[in-house]
Amino acid sequence: MLRRLIWAIILLAVLAALAWAFWPRPIPVETAEAARRDIAITVEEEGKSRIREVFTVSAPISGQVQRSALHAGDEVLKDETVVAALRPAAPGLLDARLKRVAEAAAASARASVDLAAAEVRQAEAQLTFLNSELSRAERLSRQGTISERALDKAKLDVETAAAALESARASLTVRQRELERAEAALIETGTSEGPCCTEIKAPVTGRILRVLTESEQVVQAGTPLVEIGDPADIEIVADVLSRDAVEIRPGARAVIDNWGGPPLEARVRRVEPSAVTKISALGIEEQRVSVVLDLAGGAPEAAALGDGFRVVTRITVWEGRGLLAVPVASLFRQGGNWAAYAVVNGRAELRRLEIGPRNGAFASIEAGLSEGETVILHPSDQLTDGAAVTPTAAE
Repeated sequence: MLRRLIWAIILLAVLAALAWAFWPRPIPVETAEAARRDIAITVEEEGKSRIREVFTVSAPISGQVQRSALHAGDEVLKDETVVAALRPAAPGLLDARLKRVAEAAAASARASVDLAAAEVRQAEAQLTFLNSELSRAERLSRQGTISERALDKAKLDVETAAAALESARASLTVRQRELERAEAALIETGTSEGPCCTEIKAPVTGRILRVLTESEQVVQAGTPLVEIGDPADIEIVADVLSRDAVEIRPGARAVIDNWGGPPLEARVRRVEPSAVTKISALGIEEQRVSVVLDLAGGAPEAAALGDGFRVVTRITVWEGRGLLAVPVASLFRQGGNWAAYAVVNGRAELRRLEIGPRNGAFASIEAGLSEGETVILHPSDQLTDGAAVTPTAAE
């Protein structure tokens, strides 16, 4: 009898142990409270800083630019600081054929000068002779030996000879200039002497951003030499997806972050009307729209933000205050609806929800939960409606 009692006790102990081992235990869960919160929906995108007005100084003429003594960061004053100096470029080398052609042209020009000089001497001699003839005709006319017509003819011949002399002298001047031009064509590199220098002064007051042409070299007209701007006049430009850009309005608040300093406040100044196609890092074509933002004044930390710095922009497109909200980590889809598990008397209770605007952290609740109720974060597939839970408040 005693032996049976002992075996019964052992059997009951084994059954109790098995029951305890397989008895469903409460599932440990993290929870959060449905409470009133301010919700802001933002568009986050990478951007870069840039100086609002950048002036590129270019070479006004072709020539040899002198080595620049300026460096990036140097201050310049409008119409005072010389940012570049150009001297006329030396002529190029002549090959054998061009040199022979130029020498022949110079020889021809010298011959033309000699011919013109001979014509001048001939015209002078002719004028001298006709002046003596005119003097003789005037004496004879006073004696009544020749007619008035003969005297007038002599005067006309003198005037014609004087005009011919002037024409010969002008022709000599033309031939001399042609000779100078022909001889100039023979000047080669290193033998020319030109004035130095054409000075280019700063068009605005600011700082040198980049010296584009630093070493002495020959440049063509229009070659960029330096860039000038005001580092204090900074704006931010971010390329956002076109579907996000339609929600951004000028004047919207924004925060500039992840640039190496504290977050800076900014405002949207302009949303450009045209989108461009860009390829993402994954090789996907995206339509991007440039959004330009102005930094809020009065932030001394912004002085460290330079041109071309990488930043992250968070542009606010919607704000709601005092909304009943829960963390988005508590939501999941059930069919076509949103749902969450609420904790009621230590058990999970499935709730179907109607949610409003949401961001990456919180979602506003329009129906399905009341203020102060507790919801389960990150619900696992072990949870079912009515399951026992052990709640732990999430940090």
